[in-house]
Amino acid sequence: MAMASTSSSSLPIPLSTPSHDPSNKTQKTSLFRISPPPSPSLKTPSIRSRLSKLCQEGQPHTARQLFDTFPRPTTVICNTIIIGFICNRLPLEAILFYSKLKSSSLGTKFDSYTYSSTLKACAETRSLKIGKAIHCHLIRCLSNPSRIVYNSLLNMYSSCLSNVGCLSYLDCSKYDLVHKVFDTMRKRDVVAWNTMVSWYVKTERYVEAIRLFRVVMKMGIKPSPVSFVNVFPAFSSVGDFKNADVLYGMLVKMGSEYVNDLFVVSSVIFMFAELGHIDFARKVFDHCLEKNTEIWNTMIGGYVQNNFLIEGIDLFLKAVETEQTVLDDVTFLSVLTAVSQLQCLDLAQQLHAFVIKNLAVLPVMITNAIIVMYSRCNSVHTSFEVFEKMVERDVVSWNTMISAFVQNGMDDEGLMLVYEMQKQGFAIDSVTVTALLSAASNLRSQEIGKQTYAYLLRHGIQFEGMDGYLIDMYAKCGLVRLSQRIFERSNVNNRDQATWNAMIAGYTQHGLVEEAFITFRQMLEKNVMPNAVTLATILPACNPVGNIDLGKQLHGVSIRLLLDKNIFVSTSLVDMYSKSGSINYAESVFTKLPDKNSVTYTTMILAYGQHGMGERALSLFHSMKKSGIEPDAITFIAVLSACSHSGLVDEGLQIFESMEKDFKIQPSTPHYCCVTDMLGRVGRVVEAYEFVKQLGEAGNVLEIWGSLLGACRIHEYVELGEVVAKKLLEMEKTGNITGYHVLLSNIYAEEGNWVNVDKVRREMREKGLQKEVGSSWIDIGGSVTCFRSKDQDHRHSDKIYEMLAGLAMEMKKSDRSLDFWNQSINLFDKNRSVSYAHGQWCHIQIVTGRSFLQLWVSKLKRNGNCVGLLVPAVEIAKRMVDRDDTLSITSEPSSESPQLAGFVVGMFYTTMIDMANEFGVPSYKSVDATKFKDSDAALRLPGIINTIPSNVLPSVVFNKYWHPIYFGNARRYKEASGIVVKTLMELEAFSDGKTPPLYHGMA
Repeated sequence: MAMASTSSSSLPIPLSTPSHDPSNKTQKTSLFRISPPPSPSLKTPSIRSRLSKLCQEGQPHTARQLFDTFPRPTTVICNTIIIGFICNRLPLEAILFYSKLKSSSLGTKFDSYTYSSTLKACAETRSLKIGKAIHCHLIRCLSNPSRIVYNSLLNMYSSCLSNVGCLSYLDCSKYDLVHKVFDTMRKRDVVAWNTMVSWYVKTERYVEAIRLFRVVMKMGIKPSPVSFVNVFPAFSSVGDFKNADVLYGMLVKMGSEYVNDLFVVSSVIFMFAELGHIDFARKVFDHCLEKNTEIWNTMIGGYVQNNFLIEGIDLFLKAVETEQTVLDDVTFLSVLTAVSQLQCLDLAQQLHAFVIKNLAVLPVMITNAIIVMYSRCNSVHTSFEVFEKMVERDVVSWNTMISAFVQNGMDDEGLMLVYEMQKQGFAIDSVTVTALLSAASNLRSQEIGKQTYAYLLRHGIQFEGMDGYLIDMYAKCGLVRLSQRIFERSNVNNRDQATWNAMIAGYTQHGLVEEAFITFRQMLEKNVMPNAVTLATILPACNPVGNIDLGKQLHGVSIRLLLDKNIFVSTSLVDMYSKSGSINYAESVFTKLPDKNSVTYTTMILAYGQHGMGERALSLFHSMKKSGIEPDAITFIAVLSACSHSGLVDEGLQIFESMEKDFKIQPSTPHYCCVTDMLGRVGRVVEAYEFVKQLGEAGNVLEIWGSLLGACRIHEYVELGEVVAKKLLEMEKTGNITGYHVLLSNIYAEEGNWVNVDKVRREMREKGLQKEVGSSWIDIGGSVTCFRSKDQDHRHSDKIYEMLAGLAMEMKKSDRSLDFWNQSINLFDKNRSVSYAHGQWCHIQIVTGRSFLQLWVSKLKRNGNCVGLLVPAVEIAKRMVDRDDTLSITSEPSSESPQLAGFVVGMFYTTMIDMANEFGVPSYKSVDATKFKDSDAALRLPGIINTIPSNVLPSVVFNKYWHPIYFGNARRYKEASGIVVKTLMELEAFSDGKTPPLYHGMA
């Protein structure tokens, strides 16, 4: 289209071109001479080049002003302005310019380039509505659109419909616009195919993207470098390393044009890094002849993403040494993240200095990353110094600093910063709310939590995972029923893993075990896959009921989900097995764990300590240090507790002294308690008292003096106990001292000083102090029954108390139980002759059918006299228990009369053999068959015919103080009729009276 001639007076002076005659070099040009207008074919390129130059210089608006001086601009000039706006990242201006041209009276005609450029602007702005309008324009104006127009149209629709939220619409819609445009294209070039593959990847339909790429290859269409760049993310997203490697081999065969393309190289490195094959990514990086900043950044980011932090930092240093490499913000962000994860303060300080040296002005984004780095290196004060020196802050800066305070336990400072943030005019967003809810959870502050929730409702703030944070906050603040209300109010189909996990954790923390497992089952029924956090949260719920079978089921779930080697799940499994009494299982889980950290070691050390295996705990502690894992303060609590329970005083004191000397860890109250308890247990009570006194103000803690009072009671230091009790009374305002009143009362009772017993109890009543009621659990047929002290609500309470009363009267006559009786009689209820307050009685469970008799003892706290009490109590019980009454207590009513199958006894409960004889049923030794595998059968005990594996017996067997008890029981253990190994089949056979017993005789 030729442009019409214009008068010279309408043009700016700089555009008036004097005439030149190349043959006449002496000719001079007059400024007042008006040259004749050039022909249109010569004038148009001059104007177009002028406009193009202005756009290239970043002055598209100046070009637009110049354009407005043209009375009848040509199509080419119009296209130049549209493209100029797009190249200067002003796509909206390009669309407005097109709209103005369309509505003007200039009569400018549009060609394929006009529509193509405007559609590109629509694609960049995601303006689907405007894109559709332009689509209508070109249908009316272009009878035969070119391939360029179709490609631009396809790009516009794919860009505007590339978010995942459109998938449901696209899948269900009758008019899939992207596919419709693609299908109407008569001739498709590689650009069209690339656009479709890219659209599939953007909409997370990776399988379709790979399928379409294979179609292109089968059709013989040669892929371009962009084709590979588009399809690489699809292979990394589906985790198909094998085919990704094949695809890279195909790329290599395409020639150097492809292999040396910098965008292709960067995409290949990113793909292999996403697939976790960082070694392949590094090979591609090393073979690249030319490396730009993006390639360096991709490789460094790949190392950091795959937790190869040292390698990522080393590569960063190589980039610094390379003169041609230009470091940008992305480079620094990657290496700052690496140092943050390493948590190395010295390295963080060096990197901070390097960043300041190389960047004249720190971008806000880089400064935010530095704040995070110092926070994770446990130097939150340095983070705050960096924050205070920031000249410019955005909302991310405030949220980063607030989160740093909360994550480092400085919740009050975080709350004050939120207040200051609002004063500075920054609005609270979802990230701020998350930090506020976390602070409320840490502080157990209902007020802050409720205010934050009210702010959420008032401002209509919604964010992903909000219900989970609210549930967790209310549960930790003691309002678990409010957590339950929020959980039930949420849409059951929209609950994510975090919401389910938060509710399960809330129930578990408050001891609501049944509700926790019900919620866990509901989670499975809704096809929500448990993750590591779920299992780590639900496993502690097995401990209160001592249900190891349930714990084993959860262990099986973790194996099926490939989570059994997860550090959090494994630690929870070790804790569950150890607290359920299965130290061998706990040890097995710990040994098989490939990666161990300080938490895992601490849990296993604590397990050994709880089971009286102090030497093993010490050995593991030293092994932990040799492996390069630094023990923390909690680790020292675990090992000191183990030494205390095993009587390893000298070793424990050495470890205590090494805390501050070798590991620079300042002892705290729990450490002092462990040392006090350690000395007190072995009778060094005076030394323990001197230790507590020399602590000064740091020793004025209830727990420390309470531990000392317990030692005075055990070792009968009455006078010192009175001194300690007086000190405890002075600290009465600092906490609940009910238990210490009871302890002092027991000291007087053991001395026979009943006047002081009544005095202490009277003081308790006057102060309104009441001891926490003890409780015990027993699992019968998968149903947990709870017994509480003085419980009158149990359906069989009359028969239970009648039996206990009889037992108590018989025990009172026995000298062997006199010591225990003096501790418990008439302490709570003077109208009763028997006290059941201690909850230390034996519960005898006789179950019929497919189960067996099990002796179960619950102790509210460890009492050295309970073991001595157990044997005479059971001997008395076997003479008193009436068969029908016992069965009616422990069995549910049924139309059929229950039949007793037999007794399964352990070596510690050999007195039950006599009870079995009275009932006329056999008794069996219970031995887990797995315990005999690869064991050293070298231990011989008196009364045992054959040698037995040492790991079958509890560790206390090897403690000399327990030998008399175990030797006596071991002599009787051989009287059992047989052995039940792994199965209850023998009991079932005896019960139906048809199948003969299996394992008769001694093994």
